[in-house]
This record gives sequence, structure tokens and C-alpha cells, in this order.
Amino acid sequence: MIGSFLNSRYSLIFFGVLLTSFAFAQQPEAKLYTLEEAVRTAMQKNPDLTAARLEVKRADARVLEAWGYALPALDLSGQYSRALKKPVFFLPDFQNPNSGRIVPIEIGSNHSVNMSLTARQTLFNSTVIIGIGAARVYSDAAREIFRAKELETVTKVRKAYYGVLMAGEAHRMMQSTFKNAQENLRNVQLLRKQGLLSEYDELRATVGVENLQPAVIQSENGYALAMDGLRGAMGSDPSEPIEVDGKLTFQPVDESMIAHATEAVLQANPHLRAMRLQVDVNKAFVNAERSNYFPTLAAFGNYQYQVAKNSLNISTGDFIASSTVGLSLTMSLFQGLQTNARVEQAQLETRKSQEQLVGFETNIRTAVHSIVLQLQQSKKRVEAQARTVEQAERGYKIATTRFLSGSGTQLEVNDAQLALNQAQVNRFQAVYDYLIASADFDQVLGRLPAYASKNID
Repeated sequence: MIGSFLNSRYSLIFFGVLLTSFAFAQQPEAKLYTLEEAVRTAMQKNPDLTAARLEVKRADARVLEAWGYALPALDLSGQYSRALKKPVFFLPDFQNPNSGRIVPIEIGSNHSVNMSLTARQTLFNSTVIIGIGAARVYSDAAREIFRAKELETVTKVRKAYYGVLMAGEAHRMMQSTFKNAQENLRNVQLLRKQGLLSEYDELRATVGVENLQPAVIQSENGYALAMDGLRGAMGSDPSEPIEVDGKLTFQPVDESMIAHATEAVLQANPHLRAMRLQVDVNKAFVNAERSNYFPTLAAFGNYQYQVAKNSLNISTGDFIASSTVGLSLTMSLFQGLQTNARVEQAQLETRKSQEQLVGFETNIRTAVHSIVLQLQQSKKRVEAQARTVEQAERGYKIATTRFLSGSGTQLEVNDAQLALNQAQVNRFQAVYDYLIASADFDQVLGRLPAYASKNID
């Protein structure tokens, strides 16, 4: 009985080990992404960018629709009718004129077939002409909006990627700090065994190690959250295992671009360009509403085949052809002041868009100035913190050497470690802030990286 129980227990353990091994074997390998690959992935998968791409195609379709009003219209129609009861008209009874009777006479046929081909060509309609131009401007505006969405997507991915790199550096720094604290604890324990240090020194070193463990766990969680943010910016599956390939390195922006940023943004910012095009579209709407005062001239033609018989014995020879051509002129004389009201509404909408454009130009100038200040300030911090980190590393080595030689204290080591940690954090933060500002700088200036896809199709 006991033997069978043990055998079943070992079987369950063996089966569990197999399941665990199988689960590890089925885990997909994490895909390694560079910044360029992350951006390209987002350009393909980001739903907002896909929606903007479809809007461009819709705008192109509207251009074709506008052209359609200027092209000829051709209609083919056919009709068959069966008279269930023919209409009549009334005549006097000519055979008995004195009777006063009225005789009904049937007219028409039992069966009739009618086929016609009608063509119409607009010769002059200012609304159509203006509509074609407005549709083209609208298409250009849609492309600018798409470009703005491209820039926004790329910026989001870059910021998320830099966030992962920042979180990774923080995690590695905390692991290194934790390792240094553990090494220091081992040295303290060794010196205490030799009677060179007190129990207080050992307790202080032990508490230092224990205090660092929550920070290590927190930095690990921060890295995981940053990775989730990157997946979201890329449009990837939240459960997809990914890793990043890169380091948080300082990449300076061209100083000549910074110097001419204010002038460049007024020319290249896609949101600003789209708003200018929107003003043009609104002006076209004003002209389109005014065009309702003008006449419309069109040419038309009609070619018709028809037949009427009392039986269905119809042949091609029974059909009679007829054709007409002509011109039509239409002009609205009075519409209850509707046209005046629509023109006024379009003018007010144009003024509104112009005021919005002026306000946006002011805001974009302010934004560029702010970003340039961030770049300059972050650059100074990077340069200053680089020297500070070197000094802090040297100070930590000196404090450790003094402590091991017996001429220093545990407090000096702790202070040196804290100073080194703070210097490293400050440097990482300065580099991170500079990279974030450079991403915003590229976005506001309408600059796409060379590796980003620019295809709308």
C-alpha cells in the first residue's frame, strides 16, 4: 500500500517536472528591438496612423468626385409597360348625331417599350470649378495631417524607448549598488571576525543591504512598466516578450538647426501647414456659396428607341428612333436670402480659421523657444554631471580603500556610495531629458528620421 502510494507520488512529481519543462520550452524568445526597428513597427501597426492613412485616401477620392461633376454624365434607361385598361377620350356618336350620345374611344396600345440614352455635359458652373480646387487643397491638408500623425507616432515611440533605456540604466545602477553593499557587508563581517570592527558597524552594513532590496525590486518593476509603455506605443501585443538594444547615450542636436528653429518651424510644422490649407479651403467655400448667384450652362442630348403594339410580337423593325440635342440655362433668382446667409456663414468660418492660425503660430513659437531652452539646459547638465560622476566614482574608491585599511569609517563608505548613486541618477536624468527634448524638437520642426517609412499606401 505504502509502495504504491510512493510510486504514484513520484509519478506525479515526474509528470509535474515534464509539464514545467514543456512550459519553459514553449515560451517564445524575446525579440530584440533597436530604436529604428521599434519605429518601423509602430509605423505599420499604430491604429491612429492607419486611420490617418485612410483619411488621405478618402481625400483623394473626394478629388475624383469633384472632377466627376465636370465630366459628362451618360444615362441609359429602359421601360416596358402593359396597359391593363387603356385610357379613353370621348367623341360624339357620328352615326346617330341626333341621339346626343358620347362614344368612348380607347387610345394607346397594350404593350409599349421605350429605351433612351441621355448625355449631359456641364459647360459652365463656377461651383464645380471651385469644388475641384477645394478638393485638391483638402487632399493636401489631409496629407499634412497624416504627416503630423507620423511625427506624433515616431515621437511617442522614441520617448517610450528612451524611457525603457532610462529604466534599464536605473535598474542596473541599483543592482550594482546592491552588489557593492553586499561586498561591503562581507568585508565588514571579515574585519569584525578579526576584531577590527564593532558589532554596530556590522549592523549598519547589514541594514544598508536590506534597505537597498526594495529599491532594486522597485527599479525592476519600473523597467517592466516602461516596457509595457513601449509595447503600447509600437502597437504590439501586450504579452509579446521584447527587449531593447541600445544605451542611453548623449546625441547632440545640430546647433545650426537650433539657431534657426523659429524660422524653420513656421515653414515645416505640419499642423501649421494644415491650418493654412484649412484657411484656403474655407475661402474656397465662400466662393462656392457665392457661385450660387451665377447661372449654370449645360449641353444635353437624348437618343430614344420606342415601340407600341397590341401584341408581344415585337421585332427590331418595329422600333422608331428619335433624338434631340440642346442647351439648358438655369439661374436662381431668389431663394429666400438663403444664399446670403450661407455666404456670411462661410466668411465667418474663414475669419475663425484665420484667428486660430494666428493663435497657433504664436503658440508654436513659444513651444519652440521652450524646447530650445530645454535642450540647452539639458546639455549643460549632461556635461556637468559627467564630471560629477567621475569625481563620485573616485571618491567611492578612496572611501572603500580607507575603510579596508582601517583609516576610514563605515559612514564614509555609505556617504560615498550615496553620492555616487545621486551623481549617476542625475547624469542619466540629464541625458534622458535631452533626448526627450530632441524628440519634441524633431516633431515640432516636422523632421522624420531617415529610417521611418513615409509611404501612405
